[in-house]
Amino acid sequence: MKSLQFSVSVPQYLALTLLGALTKGFFYNGPLATARLVDAPEPALPSPDWVKIKTLMCGFCGSDLNLILLKESPTASPFSSFPCTMGHEICGEVAEAGSGVRDFKKGDVIILVNQLGCLVRGIADECRSCREGRPSNCENMAEGSLAPGMFTGICRDTGGGFAPYFIAHKDQLFRLPEGISIKEAALFEPLGVSLQAVLENLPRDNDRVLVIGAGVIGNLVIQSIRALGSKCQVTVAEPYPFAADMALKAGADRLITDGDILRHTIEITGARAYKPMMGKEVLMGGFSKIFDCVASQSTLFSSMRALETGGTLSMVGIGKDVKLDLTPLWLKLQTIKGAYSSGYVNFEGERKHIFEIAARLVRQKKIQLEPLVTHTFKLEDYRRMIEVNLHKGKYKALKTAVTFL
Repeated sequence: MKSLQFSVSVPQYLALTLLGALTKGFFYNGPLATARLVDAPEPALPSPDWVKIKTLMCGFCGSDLNLILLKESPTASPFSSFPCTMGHEICGEVAEAGSGVRDFKKGDVIILVNQLGCLVRGIADECRSCREGRPSNCENMAEGSLAPGMFTGICRDTGGGFAPYFIAHKDQLFRLPEGISIKEAALFEPLGVSLQAVLENLPRDNDRVLVIGAGVIGNLVIQSIRALGSKCQVTVAEPYPFAADMALKAGADRLITDGDILRHTIEITGARAYKPMMGKEVLMGGFSKIFDCVASQSTLFSSMRALETGGTLSMVGIGKDVKLDLTPLWLKLQTIKGAYSSGYVNFEGERKHIFEIAARLVRQKKIQLEPLVTHTFKLEDYRRMIEVNLHKGKYKALKTAVTFL
């Protein structure tokens, strides 16, 4: 079968660091490409507790693009293994079920819960994160019976959604809910990320909220805020007109499109600006909650200055190495929260998996997923898909996906 695999060596990394500055095409074309379409055998079940999944649709995540372009921090490399078949936003169909799988059978359509926590790795004595329902933050993601990997799509043993078949543990399966389409199901993973981030920094009605970046994650952060009932004032910073317009449809109140977050923070919130001896202004006052869905050095710098005293910044984007002035952190007693993947939460007095909450909100039409899937591709057209993601403004692209339908 054909499989889109990622792999990189240290010499390759160093060469692409230089050549990639000339054109990003080197990362997915030619002898140094990190992503290649290769022939791979269909996977076999490693134990009776596993299933083989036939991929129906798999979303192309911003982290997939960053992986290909080597923008991910090398700090995370011990928790990945190469070569790996990419793709982790997956809806698929059970093609084969091991004898230890009781709740799923051949033909069942599932949404993948992609984390590779302790139980998936065959570790019976679960770590604290897994016991608390957050296997995405498992402390054993480089241990156990599997090669290192935080999730399906960066682990060489499991395969991923950019291939016709991959394998999954029985604890990674979430049955496709009634009334949810295949296209919607392929967005449950990014919806879970966004919904989890919002639930962990839930805005009150009187909060002034800033969302930086209105790609799929930013759009779903806005939709999640509204779906959970908050009437707070939401401002979105997004330079691309198509994504900005979609943010307004998702429930944003106003836009920042010129990149001058600090000036608009003063206008919107009444914050006061103070000019230091050198550098950008420091604001007193500002937004009470910020969801930074980019997490670059530039956006984090602006976020910390635009956040009011006692405010909370959720870092939803996955940035690389950054250099920051931490003065606002202590000067304004700020809280910075990491946001990564999803798991179980206490919701309306019950312990629920985030996908359960997501399914309810999607069925109730409080969250709209299908309009976010703007482009679909066959696997062999992966280079075209990468190019569309490199120029989202030009192609009016939000979520792109590989389809096997």
